[in-house]
Amino acid sequence: MRRRPKQRRRAPSRRPLSDIVGALAGAGKRDLPGLLAGWLDALDETGRWALLKLITGALRVGVSARLAKTALADLGGRDPDEIEEVWHGLAPPYRDLFAWLEARGPRPATDDPAPFRAPMLAHPVEAGDLAALDPADFAAEWKWDGIRVQAIRNETGGCAVARLYSRAGEDIGAAFPDLVEALHGLSGERFALDGELLILREGRVQSFSTLQQRLNRKSVTAKLIDEFPAHLRLYDCLAEGGQDLREQGYDARRARLAALIDRLAHPAFDMSPQFAFSSWDDIARLRAAPDHAQDADAIEGVMLKRRDSAYVPGRPKGPWWKWKRDPFNVDAVLMYAQRGHGKRSSFYSDFTFGVWRAGATGEELVPVGKAYFGFTDEELRELDRYVRDNTVDRFGPVRVVGHGAERGLVLEIAFEGLNRSTRHKSGVAMRFPRIARIRWDKPAGEADRLARLEAMIAE
Repeated sequence: MRRRPKQRRRAPSRRPLSDIVGALAGAGKRDLPGLLAGWLDALDETGRWALLKLITGALRVGVSARLAKTALADLGGRDPDEIEEVWHGLAPPYRDLFAWLEARGPRPATDDPAPFRAPMLAHPVEAGDLAALDPADFAAEWKWDGIRVQAIRNETGGCAVARLYSRAGEDIGAAFPDLVEALHGLSGERFALDGELLILREGRVQSFSTLQQRLNRKSVTAKLIDEFPAHLRLYDCLAEGGQDLREQGYDARRARLAALIDRLAHPAFDMSPQFAFSSWDDIARLRAAPDHAQDADAIEGVMLKRRDSAYVPGRPKGPWWKWKRDPFNVDAVLMYAQRGHGKRSSFYSDFTFGVWRAGATGEELVPVGKAYFGFTDEELRELDRYVRDNTVDRFGPVRVVGHGAERGLVLEIAFEGLNRSTRHKSGVAMRFPRIARIRWDKPAGEADRLARLEAMIAE
């Protein structure tokens, strides 16, 4: 009996990503099945996985912008802060940037007369952090519940240029034309200011949910501007009169900011006030109960800034600290779950939860929020297993998790604030909800009621 010669296993092929992308871009609908079949036959298991992720739009790589900039700095033997300085104003494929990092060209230059400056961020205060610090070295101000922005104004060629940037460097001027117009009207002024974007009515700071009425809008009506007047509460002066002030100490920059605000005398801009303290105990007391009575509800906590600190990009540990107020807590019942994204795409990690109220036919659970963080990896696996074992219905990607007076999982939810909302069935909206604890020990019928959340709003 003749033995058939053993066939050699063909090694999987490797194709450049550019070939795949180019072929997909130029292929017609009828060509796609044949292309895909050929690629899948030729690739190994890992290659097939990557190809399917690519063509379905699910190929995601979790890399923060700061990590990418650090990698670029390593490539060129530079400091990451140098990359931050040139990053905004560049565009893909970043040829000038790579030429500079590889010593093939000069440092990239931008002709933008109103450039974004990479922001300086604060570290959260944790147990023991303040014990080694001298309170006399720090200034304190309130942390406001808005969005961090930069207001830039310059004059070039006889024309004024004014921009309003988000913390991430996005130009948000289209949503706040009233503020951009106010910046334009400050004839002769040239500055770059760091501050908080708020809604101010009759001198009082409004809630973050009120600010959301104006965020992310492509066009804004006069009625909207009148109902939700935007305001800039300024923290810092990064540049003024053509002079870069970031290497100066914090106290020196604040003095320049105070003089500028006095000179501008514009109702749309003011300076975030500092407050006196002599010990960290004073800060702890004020953090828990701000004495800024009129706007206490809009204060998230306290900012501590070293008086001699320069303004540097990123989050250096030591110069700036943020000490947020303790969150609110309620016990709610898990009602619905969805799969997560990226590395969590195999787990149910997005959880909708509710509290009790009196309904037309008796007690009922009504959703009050959704959370997708606050738990450990081990707790995520436990929650995912619970969802799979207790699913009672499905609506597309949403699983309905069994819930009721005698059945259900209680989650302790921490959140930063609470506001009334016409968009939610419960009539309330939570600010930054997260799962603080899984209450395996607590019956669902003992979870909190909607009346408790409404009482929090009333208080």
